[in-house]
Amino acid sequence: MRILTWNINGIRTIPQYHPWNSLKTHNDILDYLQADIINFQEVKASRSILTKPIAVPPSYDSFFSFPTVKAGYSGVATYTRSSAVGPLKAEEGLSFANRSSAQLKPTPPLDPLERVSKEEAYPDSRVVVSNEEVEARNGGGDVLLLRNDLKSLDTEGRVLTLDFGMFVLINVYCPNDGSEERLPFKMDFHHILEARIRGLIAEGREVILVGDLNACAALIDHCEGNIIIKRGLAEGYMNGEEWFLAERDGRRWLKDLLVTESGDIGKGRGCLVDIVRKYHPERKGMYTCWNTKISARDSNYGTRIDYILTTPNLAPWIKDADIQPHIKGSDHCPVYIDLHDEIIGRDGDTLKLKDILSGAGDTKNEPPRLAAKFWDEYSGKQKLLSSFFGGKKGTTTGQASQLTAATSIVSTIPTIHGVDQSEVELPHSSPSLPSSLSVSMTPAATGYSPEKRPLSPETAASTGSIAPTKKYKDERGSSQARVPPTSSTSGTKKPIKKLKPGQSKLSTFFTQPTSSSSCGNNKTVKGKEKEKRGNSTHSDASQAGVPAFLQSELPPPTDLDCGDVQDIEIDMQQRLDVQLDSEADYRLALELSSSQSSFSSSQKQKEAGEAWKSLMAPIQAPLCIVHNEPAKEFTVNKPGVNKGKKFFVCSRPVGPGYDKGRAERLREDVDPQFRCNFFKWSSDVRREMRNGG
Repeated sequence: MRILTWNINGIRTIPQYHPWNSLKTHNDILDYLQADIINFQEVKASRSILTKPIAVPPSYDSFFSFPTVKAGYSGVATYTRSSAVGPLKAEEGLSFANRSSAQLKPTPPLDPLERVSKEEAYPDSRVVVSNEEVEARNGGGDVLLLRNDLKSLDTEGRVLTLDFGMFVLINVYCPNDGSEERLPFKMDFHHILEARIRGLIAEGREVILVGDLNACAALIDHCEGNIIIKRGLAEGYMNGEEWFLAERDGRRWLKDLLVTESGDIGKGRGCLVDIVRKYHPERKGMYTCWNTKISARDSNYGTRIDYILTTPNLAPWIKDADIQPHIKGSDHCPVYIDLHDEIIGRDGDTLKLKDILSGAGDTKNEPPRLAAKFWDEYSGKQKLLSSFFGGKKGTTTGQASQLTAATSIVSTIPTIHGVDQSEVELPHSSPSLPSSLSVSMTPAATGYSPEKRPLSPETAASTGSIAPTKKYKDERGSSQARVPPTSSTSGTKKPIKKLKPGQSKLSTFFTQPTSSSSCGNNKTVKGKEKEKRGNSTHSDASQAGVPAFLQSELPPPTDLDCGDVQDIEIDMQQRLDVQLDSEADYRLALELSSSQSSFSSSQKQKEAGEAWKSLMAPIQAPLCIVHNEPAKEFTVNKPGVNKGKKFFVCSRPVGPGYDKGRAERLREDVDPQFRCNFFKWSSDVRREMRNGG
């Protein structure tokens, strides 16, 4: 049996990458991973937007934990192959009291028999949030002093706990330490996670902790370990490993959570085994996370922050453990362990996995109530929104023929301004635009016609492009469009309408007019222009190609966003640069045009050709200043004033000691074999090319 963990970085974006885009369903994606218990972190979804194929794949039981305060953020999921294994119990979060919240699943809350542990095994009774509470407990003792309450720590969808009988699996996504403001939250989360693990061990349970812990356990797990050691020596630390742990609180916490090499867990805090490192103790570069924005995965410039940790008694069951860096689709890679089907116990007896693991035998039980299959939308208790828009299965032949007949009748309604089978309601008396322009489709077979208002002469004049193909009859507030008879319903042919004087056929717009017809048409047009000058409002509307009643509703042009003053100044400067570049190109184009039209000499023609060639030539990549190699062009995707702009940086890959800039990297720590600090905007490169620089 295989247990796998993977920070998926968005469960809905996985099908965009290879090889996932070649698989048809989410069930196929899970099968491709070839694991029986699959744990995802950073799902980045919510229950309302999760589709049924992802929520309840046919071959798996699924369990989710979503954040209750911020949608599309964090979130964890666990899939168990229903034919191989199944949990006995499942719950969200780490605390006990918070399960009574109405915001969290399931509803009603879990009863004591559905809980993984007894109430005293949860960290609730040991948590205090102030020094006054510590003093009230006679100096504290075995308490957890937190700066955040349990409710806030348990509302970000970071933990799923599943009981498989043989062991309790905790799928966790720990907070990162990207900012000082979040550091207290991160450490509080670490402390209650450890308290929950120790509570399970105190009950005599075996534990498997899987997920993204957002911390490195040792120097070997970091791509810049040697540079960190040098920094520690400069700070006065004689041991580089101690400085590495002291630099980040999360590293120290994780190191203390692990069993030492000697295996002595009685004196220290260690209670879990880093099972992947146990199988590969000296392997370097065994990283699970990379910064894909700087293409760090190509050069394996990363860290190991994804783990599978087990209690020591489970170590004999582990057959293999490793990472899968070849699997793409996220900035992390999967980590897995394989379990033996059977082992020899301490007393010499043969222990079989299927006998002690829940759901591994022939008997299959229903999954816990937390499973997604019991959600109202998938259990038949609640109708999906899509069901209201689906066609009825019981449509008879007669109904289908009536629908066809109605459709054929509707198709005879003339077209107004390119809109088929519709009636446009326009304002009757008020010249201003109504709040909404309604367009309705009414089959004539139903005998129903909505209320319509006839076009006023002024409105009809302003919308001259609309031919009067319908006649409206006002009958005290109600009117009905008369549908002209077709050849199938009437034996008489419709008489051909005579054109009014000065009225052109539609076909004349697609043929080249003769000189005589042009003169006649010009007279007609001039006469119409005189009539239009009588009404300036309608004249302006016709010149702009927009009906008069729409003129007052058009929004004024806007050039600047309502941002900060600094952003506006930067944007204005960039617009000025673009304008200057455009003016320079325009002047050059004028010079080239005048030189080509003169044909004074072959030399000028040659110079003009060279100038045009340089103007239209593709931009040439500049050379970086350190390696003297062609730079690589990128595009700014981050929202802001520079979004969409292109720039050049050094084409070499990042690596330990690559030049981050003087503000972030000491000059003596820079390794010249990796990316240098070269940067240049593509617009500056093109300007230099035009000026011959």
